[in-house]
Amino acid sequence: MQEPRGQELIDRYKQLYGDFGDIEITEEMILRHWELEKALTKELLESIPETRWETFDRCYTILYSELPWLNQFTEAQAKRPDAQNFGHWLQLIGSPPKRVFEIGSGRGQLIRYLAKCGYECKGTEITRERGERWVEDTPNITWSNTDGIHLADFESEKWDVAISNHVIEHMHPDDVLEHFRGVYSILTDKGKYIFCLPHWLGGP
Repeated sequence: MQEPRGQELIDRYKQLYGDFGDIEITEEMILRHWELEKALTKELLESIPETRWETFDRCYTILYSELPWLNQFTEAQAKRPDAQNFGHWLQLIGSPPKRVFEIGSGRGQLIRYLAKCGYECKGTEITRERGERWVEDTPNITWSNTDGIHLADFESEKWDVAISNHVIEHMHPDDVLEHFRGVYSILTDKGKYIFCLPHWLGGP
């Protein structure tokens, strides 16, 4: 089966990632993304536990630095109303007041929206390239850096809900079980973890 090229490849890329707004996506950009993803994935999978956080931090910083349109895609998404992007999370989480801990907040759109809706929130991110500056003017929210695996630093503050949106699929396979243990350790007795991730047939 021949791989898609040209406009077919561009259409598939946009279907996978969503709305890029006015950003013009080319086949060269997609192939560059593909080659970089393969190289970084190899490096991540070969990383050892002792230096994995540093490796993930560096690799994701490289990804978003060398593929700036991914950040522009986030900005295009941010132009849509927050309720359109994230309103369904309110039904999943339940009405405030609740304490919500997000793993992998990126630029903080989801956790910022929840904070504005009245939840007490903490946003976290593995890479400092995407950091606290995105939420610093928002009440009801604090920010920390974490690899999303080792959550012992947050065990003293129990949370009603932990959430992650397209995060687990980026973790090293050896770390996923430890991730779930870490999430369990920060939840209240009746707390819950709500996560969203793509179907395995969805790519990339």
